[in-house]
Amino acid sequence: MSVEKIRVLRIINRFNLGGPTFNVAYLTKYMDDKFETLLLGGTKDETEASSEFILYDLGIKPKVISEMKRAISLSSDYKSYKEIAKVIQEFKPHIVHTHAAKSGILGRLAAINNDVPIILHTFHGHVFHSYFGEAKTLIYKSIERYLAKRSTRIIAISQIQSDELSLIHKIADYSKVEIVHLGFDLSRFQENQSEKRNIFRDKYGLKDGEIAIGIIGRLVPIKNHKMFLDAVNPVFEQNPNTRFFVIGDGESKDELLGYCQKSNIPYKWLEAPDMDSPLCFTSWIKEIDQVMAGLDIVTLTSLNEGTPVSLIEAQSAGKPVVSTRVGGIEDIVVEDGSALLCGITDQIIFNSNLLQLSKDQLKRSTMGKIGQVHVLEQFSYRRLVNDMESLYQKLLEEKNIEIDT
Repeated sequence: MSVEKIRVLRIINRFNLGGPTFNVAYLTKYMDDKFETLLLGGTKDETEASSEFILYDLGIKPKVISEMKRAISLSSDYKSYKEIAKVIQEFKPHIVHTHAAKSGILGRLAAINNDVPIILHTFHGHVFHSYFGEAKTLIYKSIERYLAKRSTRIIAISQIQSDELSLIHKIADYSKVEIVHLGFDLSRFQENQSEKRNIFRDKYGLKDGEIAIGIIGRLVPIKNHKMFLDAVNPVFEQNPNTRFFVIGDGESKDELLGYCQKSNIPYKWLEAPDMDSPLCFTSWIKEIDQVMAGLDIVTLTSLNEGTPVSLIEAQSAGKPVVSTRVGGIEDIVVEDGSALLCGITDQIIFNSNLLQLSKDQLKRSTMGKIGQVHVLEQFSYRRLVNDMESLYQKLLEEKNIEIDT
């Protein structure tokens, strides 16, 4: 079959700040001109920061489905499915590529029922442990196994995630899973670092000798922020030059603030911390390049992860990482090179890693340089686009679809 353009319908759960939006934005903007891409997505929660500015800065105008939201709702989800099916019928894509869980279910069902030739789904993370109870998890696994059988390919964003999907959770046969690492425009994390560092540190009253330790992301249970909070007092007591920042917002905000009060962890909300308050909750900060420049150590405490963007950005900015060893994290850091890792229950080791780095400027610098080289080689958005174009082209050839020349 010869066609004038390869039409790609790209669907994302919702336009909230995070890695998936960057992924779909670069794939929509920078793929070869033979691909005509329509980007479709749902709406963010009230507690989430919008990521639409990322699209607008690239000149992308997505189509928004207002009914498609994070929460499960049979009524809203059915309306979303109908809207996606309508778009498919009008746009007539050769490829439907969904990103993340809800869009993956609704989008692939609509694509299957409307005979789209090529159906792809990228797992940016998964919900097969630490999200739900056993019964609900089994339901999700059953749905994903059915959809995987009807999908042309399943895309994992790391080798570890690929192994989890195929070998551990049995979602798809190993031969059906392709690995395509995420890619980003990381240039802003190397530009004007001194100026950006001063902006962040002046805003929050940080002195030259103080070590800023931050965690960045949604305030939700899966991110396990209590592990970070439980490190504040022990580390601060042994190194009073440390300051801690929780950057983000979400459904767990009130619970976490209450936890600080109960645990006698002094904190400020949206204010500069002082000597009596080593911890600051900042809510969302759009200028994440300023954050990375201003911090000295970047942490992550998640119970489950795909490929956390904050750790890629941190390494790009030359910052050492202290993290739990989950999901695809081992694929994006150099353990004991750019990052110190521990188990999800290893609070003592987590604290020790933070304390060690907070007292050793040379080690922070050395780890930062290792991480910077690592991510600039592995996570360029140009590499992402080239990899995806190659995969699309291979699948188009399998379906005998070619550009009419």
